[in-house]
Amino acid sequence: MNRKVLLVLLYLYALVFSVLKTIRFPNDWSEAHWMLDYRFGFIKRGLAGEIFGWIFEKNEFNILILSAVILFLLYVSVFIIAVKETFKQENSFYRIFFFLIFFLSQYIVFSAHLIGYLDHIIFLLTILVIYFIKQKKILLSSAIAAICILIHEVSFFLMLPVSCFALVVTEIGVEKFSLKNIFSADILKKLVVFLILPFFTAISVTLYQEWNGENYFSVIFNYLKEIPFISEKAADSVASAYTKSFTYYFKEESGSFIQRLFFSRATILYGIPILFSLWMIFKEFKLKQNIQLFLLLMVVSFIPLLLHAIAYDTYRIWSFPFMILLLVFWILSSKITIKKEKTRKLSTLEIIFFSISLGLVSLIPNVLMDNEVERFSLIVRLIIIVPIFLILYFLKKPQPN
Repeated sequence: MNRKVLLVLLYLYALVFSVLKTIRFPNDWSEAHWMLDYRFGFIKRGLAGEIFGWIFEKNEFNILILSAVILFLLYVSVFIIAVKETFKQENSFYRIFFFLIFFLSQYIVFSAHLIGYLDHIIFLLTILVIYFIKQKKILLSSAIAAICILIHEVSFFLMLPVSCFALVVTEIGVEKFSLKNIFSADILKKLVVFLILPFFTAISVTLYQEWNGENYFSVIFNYLKEIPFISEKAADSVASAYTKSFTYYFKEESGSFIQRLFFSRATILYGIPILFSLWMIFKEFKLKQNIQLFLLLMVVSFIPLLLHAIAYDTYRIWSFPFMILLLVFWILSSKITIKKEKTRKLSTLEIIFFSISLGLVSLIPNVLMDNEVERFSLIVRLIIIVPIFLILYFLKKPQPN
């Protein structure tokens, strides 16, 4: 069978397997977000619901359709990125293993489980922002980033760092990259142009939240509680999320930051596959020749983990670096031209590293929201991943150059 066809089947099979583990209808937490808008005045995260209300009647069915379309577009986008980047060097098992682990990763599992969450819009728009940065359309990228802050303030951690990385790599290039060059007048000017709108928006939202946010709690809670498909518990939780200040959440959650980052179950289950993905990037792009670039991309990839200091959903937060690493891979691949070559043989340690990572992302169930559990027993999972190994076996023979 054609090698390209096998690669497409491999990624599609892994993606479908991960999605089927947890896919469900949007929960009332995510539905409540879509029901909120600016009807009571300005509130953080209100823009998505406001735009939704302009176009559609706000009901459970339309929320389901919109959530499904957004998630589908996100999956299509990352799938196209993975396939295109793999075809550039289809004999490279560093690429193949990187994207295979991504499609089996906890990010895909959680994205299906948390269908309807605003994170999906943020990552979809992040892809668009990076595309425009590559096209040197910095002002347009800045405007989209500012809009994302109004959709969800988590954009500050998920979108801005990787977008700045894209801008720096695009403008400097890989061969000439050094941390010193980031501080050149030209690069600093372009970073300021890109960041000024989202930074101003983020600061404005934060200050508004600190001063006026809690005034809206009872109004939002009573509004959500009256919606038939929103439970009182979800209404209370969402009203708190929309009105409590940043400093409140930092005081509540920061004490658990070290434990969540270094000593939680997710540190092993997610940390090992993330480190494997980093190693694949290091080897594929031969970053031993540019350690400074590799250190920067590591920092960018781990910035989302700072959310542990203000949020309690540990497992969801640990899934974000997988998506950031996919975007980093895409950025680097567009700037580094690698001559097509025969398959570089992986070492025994790398194969063991891959096997452990594959087992952690595909066989170990994740801790889900709402007391739900993943589908498929361990025996069924072992059977399901057999075709993955069969496809990898057939891919061992390199495509002639």
